[in-house]
Amino acid sequence: MELTTHLINDTINLYKWALTIADKRVEKWPLMDNPLPTLAISSSYLLFLWLGPKYMENREPFQLKKTLIFYNFSMVIFNFFICKELFLAARSAGYSYICQSVDYSDDPNEVRIAAALWWYFVSKGVEYLDTVFFILRKKFNQVSFLHVYHHCSMFTLWWIGIKWVAGGQSFFGAHMNAAIHVLMYLYYGLASFGPKIQKYLWWKKYLTVIQMVQFHVTIGHTALSLYMDCEFPHWMHYALICYALTFIALFGNFYYQTYRRTPRQPREPKAAKALSNNWVSNGLSKGLGNGAGVVVVGGKVEAKERSSGVDNGNGRRKRKGRAKRD
Repeated sequence: MELTTHLINDTINLYKWALTIADKRVEKWPLMDNPLPTLAISSSYLLFLWLGPKYMENREPFQLKKTLIFYNFSMVIFNFFICKELFLAARSAGYSYICQSVDYSDDPNEVRIAAALWWYFVSKGVEYLDTVFFILRKKFNQVSFLHVYHHCSMFTLWWIGIKWVAGGQSFFGAHMNAAIHVLMYLYYGLASFGPKIQKYLWWKKYLTVIQMVQFHVTIGHTALSLYMDCEFPHWMHYALICYALTFIALFGNFYYQTYRRTPRQPREPKAAKALSNNWVSNGLSKGLGNGAGVVVVGGKVEAKERSSGVDNGNGRRKRKGRAKRD
C-alpha cells in the first residue's frame, strides 16, 4: 500500500513539474487546461463501443446516407483547412522540413501554427463519429482493433502534443496526415452515394499503401532529427518512432489480410467428389458419346449401354451386325 501511495505521489509531482514547461499559449484554449475533458471523451467513446452493439442488437440498422455524405465531405473541408493553414503558416515562418524547434513566442505565424495543430487535435475527436456511424449501421466488422486503437490513441496522445509542443517538428506529421485524410474522406464521401459510384472507386487499397508510406516517412524523419540532434524533446521523438512501428505492423497485417491473402477454396462435398472420381476412372464420359446411359443408384454411378436395335417381342433387342461382347 505504501509503495502505491509513493507511486501516485510521484506521478502527481511529475505532472505538476511538467505543467511548468507546458506551452503557456494554449493553456486557456478549449480542452487544454487539463487532460480530464479529453480522457472523459475517450472514455465515453470506449463505453459506446460496449453499449452500442447491445443497443443495436435487435434493431434495424440506420441507413444514414445523407448524414454520411454531409459528414465525410465536411471532414474533407476540415482536413483541407488544417493542411492549408499548416503549409502557409510554416512557409511564412520559414520552417525547415528537416529540423525545426518549437518557438513559444506570440509571433503571429507561430500562433497560427499552434492553432492549426489544435484544430488537428479536435479533428481526431470528431473522427470518433466514424465508429459511431459504423455501429448505428451495424457494420460491426469494420470496428476492428486497428480502427479503435487508431482513433482512441490519436485523440488522447495529441492532447500531449498540443500541451507541450504546439509547433516545431509537430507540424510535419500533422501536415502529412491531414493531407492523407483529405483523400480518405473524399473516398468515404463518394462511397456514401452507393453502388453507382462505388464501382469507380478502384483506388481504395492505395489509401492503405499511402498510410503505410506515411508511417515509414515519419520514422525516417524522426530518426534523422535524432541523428542531427535537433532541438526538440528527444523523449517525444522516441515515443513517436515506437508509435509509428505499431501502426506499420497493424496496417501491414490489414493490407495482407484484405488484399494479398488468397482465400481458401471451399471443399468439394464427398458425394460429389466420389461421383466425379467414378465418372472419370470408369471412362463413362467416353461411353456417353457412344450412346451409353448413366444411372445414379444409391450414390454410385452405373453405366447402361443402349442398343440401336428393335425389340423382337421376347424382351430382347435385335442388334445390327455382330453382337458385342459384354
